[in-house]
Amino acid sequence: LGEIGNIMFGSAATALSTLLGKKVEITTPKVSAVARHNLSRTFPEPHVAVHVNFIDGFYGINLLVIRTTDAQVIADLMLGGSGHPQDAELNEIHISAVQEAMNQMMGSAATSMSTIFNRFVNISPPGVDIVDFGQEKANLLLTEDVYIQVSFRLTIGDLIDSNIMLLLPVWFAKEMVASLMGGGAEAAPASAASSAAGP
Repeated sequence: LGEIGNIMFGSAATALSTLLGKKVEITTPKVSAVARHNLSRTFPEPHVAVHVNFIDGFYGINLLVIRTTDAQVIADLMLGGSGHPQDAELNEIHISAVQEAMNQMMGSAATSMSTIFNRFVNISPPGVDIVDFGQEKANLLLTEDVYIQVSFRLTIGDLIDSNIMLLLPVWFAKEMVASLMGGGAEAAPASAASSAAGP
């Protein structure tokens, strides 16, 4: 799971760097399991949750969780600012900007997954919500009792030095691992054939 996350977010970081015109670095991830009722301790304040639906290759949902202040910086850069936002809250324009940034990031991540798993992987446009994990509203997004948390350290120039978290349902994480560990040998001939037939 760490390696899958590493490859996904390596390309996602490149996409974000191109989009923002800043150096973006994401460290090797840390993988852990977290119970839903403990998420409010992990995220004690409201965070921006980006929910991504996989619609081809894999079928499932994951959540990308970033701090609200980091989302504000990303939105400000997207809108041509210096990365020092004046607004104290995320407004609709900011949320749209963050949504587009995450769309580019996760689109690149899906492309990397296509390479890893030797299958076409596609996502729907991500949705963005500001979520307080201690409130009931969070339960609309979080329906599983336990999640796999893949945590990365994210730096954007000298503006952000923070963490970005990917939350995966356990069944979805298991499906990806099983596909990677068990499907590699079977998928290799098809991959080789397509390479030979390509330009």
